[in-house]
Amino acid sequence: MDLLSIVLTIGGLCLFEVVSSIDNAIINAEVLSTMQERAKRWFLSYGIILSVFLVRGLLPWALVWITIPTLGAIGSITATFSDDPEVIRAIQLSSPVLLIAGGVFLLFLFFHWLFIEPKQYGLKAEYYIHKKGVWFFAIVSILLTAIVWFSLGINKFLAFGAVTGSTAFFIVHGFRQNAELQEKQLSTQGLSDISKILYLEVLDATFSIDGVVGAFAFTLSVPLILVGNGLGAAMVRQLTIGNIERIKRYVYLKNGAMYSIFSLGLVMILESFGHHIPSWMPPVLTFVIVGFFFYKSVRVSRYLDLIRSH
Repeated sequence: MDLLSIVLTIGGLCLFEVVSSIDNAIINAEVLSTMQERAKRWFLSYGIILSVFLVRGLLPWALVWITIPTLGAIGSITATFSDDPEVIRAIQLSSPVLLIAGGVFLLFLFFHWLFIEPKQYGLKAEYYIHKKGVWFFAIVSILLTAIVWFSLGINKFLAFGAVTGSTAFFIVHGFRQNAELQEKQLSTQGLSDISKILYLEVLDATFSIDGVVGAFAFTLSVPLILVGNGLGAAMVRQLTIGNIERIKRYVYLKNGAMYSIFSLGLVMILESFGHHIPSWMPPVLTFVIVGFFFYKSVRVSRYLDLIRSH
């Protein structure tokens, strides 16, 4: 990759990590407001080591290693910078399984948000689709069936990857639902600060999975994913500290994150089936989609400020 591609990829990874972690930052801020200053400082300083370097660092490396075990531990990190023909061939043969699993995971995540989760309606169709929430399970089931059918005609491991992606979604979704229920109970239960820190660390790990999986639409390079996601996670920490109320004013940022997830999921599935997607497309799509919904958010925020002023 040339320097421009590297910068564009890291920028896209960083932006995607930030917008996909907005909900996480809001929950963190709300829980931190109930904790003592010493516990807050510990979580915002030492806690980042666990959430960034362990989860966002080890998870992408582990995914590459599991998918392409022939690379070995070190090779899984440095593979995308290697000129070795055997390494390149191993990546080409095995990466589609990782891509299709990640793509299915992201598509399921998007459709769950579109059909079921409460939201600010950024597009007119979202209100109508949200009222048809019962169709979520039918849509994703038909989608998975179609992907598996076409995958079987190419490679049985590709079909296995698609099923793995759907399984991962429902497992992660279950943990996340439980975490959201726990967050609602924290304000009414007399939990210690240590318990709250442990809760926030588990929550961070759960929310980081979206960013890590989506990162493979940008690149298979673990070092670049670590840098981009690490910078994004550090920015989320800063938002948690002092700017969370301002971020809440941008009501459509979550919409931008979810439509980015949808586009990245499509990119990963297309690439898994052998379609070449230019390396600049995922970050550009992310910037354009998030930029559009950020612009909508700014307009709504200014309109509300104008009404309040009168």
